[in-house]
Amino acid sequence: MHVPFCRRRCSYCDFSIAVRRAVPADAFVRAIEAELAQRTSAASGAPLASVYLGGGTPSLLGADGVARLFDAIRARFAIAEDAEVTLEANPDDVSAAVARRWRDAGVNRLSLGVQSFDPGTLAWMHRTHTVEQSAAAVDAARTGGIENISLDLIFALPSVLRRDWDRDLSQALALAPRHLSLYGLTVEQGTPLGRWQARGEVTEAPEEKYEREFLEADRRLTAAGFEHYEVSNYALPGARARHNASYWRRVPYLGVGPSAHSFDGARRSWNVGAYAAWSRALLAGEGAIEGSETLDAGNEEAERIYLGLRTVDGLEAAPEWLARAKRWVAAGWARTEGTRLALTPTGWLRLDALAADLTAVARGS
Repeated sequence: MHVPFCRRRCSYCDFSIAVRRAVPADAFVRAIEAELAQRTSAASGAPLASVYLGGGTPSLLGADGVARLFDAIRARFAIAEDAEVTLEANPDDVSAAVARRWRDAGVNRLSLGVQSFDPGTLAWMHRTHTVEQSAAAVDAARTGGIENISLDLIFALPSVLRRDWDRDLSQALALAPRHLSLYGLTVEQGTPLGRWQARGEVTEAPEEKYEREFLEADRRLTAAGFEHYEVSNYALPGARARHNASYWRRVPYLGVGPSAHSFDGARRSWNVGAYAAWSRALLAGEGAIEGSETLDAGNEEAERIYLGLRTVDGLEAAPEWLARAKRWVAAGWARTEGTRLALTPTGWLRLDALAADLTAVARGS
């Protein structure tokens, strides 16, 4: 479920969000109820294995808004007793009382958008929280009964910020999360960061810095007991993000909310992106699906290769794929075990090129 609201657009963000001083929680929940009513017939009757409230900033809905969303979900679906139920939150939205209400509504996993522990970097990113609020949010979540906590951090920032990546990793580890998601900064056109770069006010970090910080995180976090189980994700044993792992395995899912995507196993569809247009259509009794696509066999194979190579488990490889990958293994970019092929962290730095190379082999070119 995509909850689009934010207090402010982050400098690097090109997501479909709605910046609001006052979050229209009532109207949003009514639109979600309308969309679920329209689309339930196309959904599986089996209990939901995972629920993910992403954004935007779902925590801006507060305790009551999140509880009402789960009431809307449960009116249409059963949620499995052992389901993974994740809520994305900004640190400044979390208190023990609110976390307790989220837990009572069904949330058992919290993903905190920390991004950095450097005050200057947070200001540059247009984040609304402070360093102190990140640590306080972790404590509050645990006090409220949510133990499964994931932290998001961004690396490969412009050198002018003088952000100490090693220190950020140390401070993240000191909070003892079960999961970490690390994303390299990308510059997108139309964002504040894109405009700063176009005016020459900031320079994107060089590839050497990206590689150095990516591999430093791998070294530090694996030494601390985390498994680097996907390009951007680390987990303690048993704490892999089950919801996200479903995407990499091409498991069917239903997406609701503005700009949300759905997949039924063969066909993908996506909703209208702008919140106002999405809400207006649904509250008028109309549909909010903007488009769809069905991948042909060749594109399905290319996607399966790319998604498989993203994970530490890799993919089952044909003999000709393994033959092509011998030079990857020799270069330290990949490893094989029987007929399975997986990339190493160094290989993940070359993911796009290696996936394209393997796809060309699969297509006989």
